[in-house]
Amino acid sequence: MTDDVYRYNEERWEALVAADALFTRPMLDLDEEKARAYLGLARLGLPDDLAGRKVLCLAGGGGQQSAAFALLGADVTVFDISAGQLERDRSAAEHYGVGVRTVQGDMRDLSALYDSSFDLVWHPYSLTFVPDSRVVFREVAKVVEKGGHYHLMCANPFFSGLTHSSWNGEGYTLRQPYTDEAATSYPDQEWVYDRTSDGRSIREPREYRQTLSRIVNGLTGEGFLLTHLSEVHSDRPGLEPGSWEHFMSVAPPWLEFVWQYRPGVLGTA
Repeated sequence: MTDDVYRYNEERWEALVAADALFTRPMLDLDEEKARAYLGLARLGLPDDLAGRKVLCLAGGGGQQSAAFALLGADVTVFDISAGQLERDRSAAEHYGVGVRTVQGDMRDLSALYDSSFDLVWHPYSLTFVPDSRVVFREVAKVVEKGGHYHLMCANPFFSGLTHSSWNGEGYTLRQPYTDEAATSYPDQEWVYDRTSDGRSIREPREYRQTLSRIVNGLTGEGFLLTHLSEVHSDRPGLEPGSWEHFMSVAPPWLEFVWQYRPGVLGTA
């Protein structure tokens, strides 16, 4: 699948890798204890005995989650759109002396993985880079083991496209319609990559709103049962209005779900 959505995201992430952006930097200072704390499996109600378990890091390249799972003994596959990101997964694996499998592709087409069955699919922030989340959910259902888990972190649908720069002196102004596939974008924060050396500018992310009803109904329709939901926010008091931390305390920008694949429980095939 190489439509405009694919090409835009691939080009952007290759540029982010070249700029050594925050989300492309492999974690090279982990041990088992740090890896366990970083993933937070117990907090999410997920099994933390990963020895021999098959884990898919979906659209999660960069040598971060893959390294942590591999250090805990998991059999790790990384699927990502960016060849540069996958190279960083391989570099991190070599650094730790562990093995990971890397596959380049579009999260809307996991046919390269249909011969696999994963105990855990770990999907960090990327769902909003495609217009219709339901296509992704159908593909995840094809590669996750029955009884396995799907961890999904995504934009909070109610605040998608909103940032701390939306402060108007009294609050953060919502302007975009709450509809599925409404296009949103925002400038990368100054801490994402260094602009001082050559003044480089990378195209802004192109994202699409996924309403909460589409996410929940899409996943339950594929046979997933919700086992955990949390909002990612800041609870620090006395923050300066218009700062990122203050924005997070008012409008939690991310949601974190854990779903268990239980086809048939709700009448799905």
